[in-house]
Amino acid sequence: MSHLIVHGGRPLRGSISPSANKNAVLPVLCATLLTTEPVVLHRVPDITDVRKLLAFFRELGSTVELDEATRTLRLQHGAQMRADDVRLPVGMRSSIMLVPALLHRFGQARLEDDVTGCTLGVREVDPHIEVFRAFGAEVTLEPGAVQIRGAQRFTATSHWLDYASVTTTENFALCAVVARGRSHLTNAACEPHVQEFCSFLSAIGARIQGNGGSQLDIEGVDQLGGTEFTFADDFHEVATFLALSAITQGDVVVHNDAARQFPLLDRTFAKFGVEIEHRDGYSRAHVNGPMKVKPPFTSNILQKVEAAPWPYVPADLLPIFVALGVRAEGSVMFWNKVYEGALGWSAELSKFGAHAVLCDPHRLIVYGGKPLTPATVESPYIIRVAIALFMLAASIPGKSTILNALPIRRAHPKFVENLNALGAAVEWVAEE
Repeated sequence: MSHLIVHGGRPLRGSISPSANKNAVLPVLCATLLTTEPVVLHRVPDITDVRKLLAFFRELGSTVELDEATRTLRLQHGAQMRADDVRLPVGMRSSIMLVPALLHRFGQARLEDDVTGCTLGVREVDPHIEVFRAFGAEVTLEPGAVQIRGAQRFTATSHWLDYASVTTTENFALCAVVARGRSHLTNAACEPHVQEFCSFLSAIGARIQGNGGSQLDIEGVDQLGGTEFTFADDFHEVATFLALSAITQGDVVVHNDAARQFPLLDRTFAKFGVEIEHRDGYSRAHVNGPMKVKPPFTSNILQKVEAAPWPYVPADLLPIFVALGVRAEGSVMFWNKVYEGALGWSAELSKFGAHAVLCDPHRLIVYGGKPLTPATVESPYIIRVAIALFMLAASIPGKSTILNALPIRRAHPKFVENLNALGAAVEWVAEE
């Protein structure tokens, strides 16, 4: 395990450019397996999940050329790939999105029990199994694994998701773009990274209508081609650096080519007394004195932040707002409508001296503005929770330790280097 040592109380200042969104990069990498033509990807982040997928491609026999300096990736999955005894990458939820391409290429895929991602609560695979079966696959449960077999050309289908799941929507699209006929999906996820993923599919020849909405119509094609594609800025990382700037009373200017995705996030920041400015492709957080929770217009109710599928506040960003709530004077209820049990980490907040009450598996009330002291806290395997704990540590003068902070490396390349360049004092240490 790797831990973060943080010497807090230093305002972060300077400018920074975010990386690409791993939630767009990973499904795009999985989608490249659907074509035998060359694909060139720019701004591929140096994160652990990307490394795992590239290692998997090499095992299959694909051509993988990565320019470390420019982070330009050249891929070609030729017709002579082999899948015998090749296991899906472990420790990452995105592995499940390799299944459609493996079925398309080899007619079978094996999903191991340890193909998981962040411990965000209960995350079932049933919606994915329903999608694979809808396209004609046969799914059987074996000891320690799920075996999936099917024809290498799927049969088009119409499907209605139980909820707007990002990865299930992407799995549906991965099957539909090479299916025979026209497929329709109702209650599709429409997050910015899903839209970016669908844009990539269109770039390699997919026929998709409805990108950005809750219904997708996809006409299958006989063959997909190659393309050159550049990933956009990660709005999660933009929001994270803005929150770090605010909580440390600093001044960080963040490059942001996705300001159009921020109106609701801007209003959410404003609930904690943080005003966000977007100008000329950059974003900035302004705080006038100590942060204070903006009371609701309706009396006798708590200010609240509700996280749900897009276009709500993303559940992935809820932890950074929890950190702001701990620092801001006032009370806020946080409601994760996506993942049951994903707020259980809130007990770690009390080690800093924060006052937070877990109401149930979905809701948390934070009574902010309490005196905080440095502490040693432990992160669950959730990227943005590790970030939230770091945010609090960075805002408190003195030395704090974030145990098991390794999940940060799954989404944020050069995390420590970037923060230290902004004036932080933080370092990775390995467990002895």
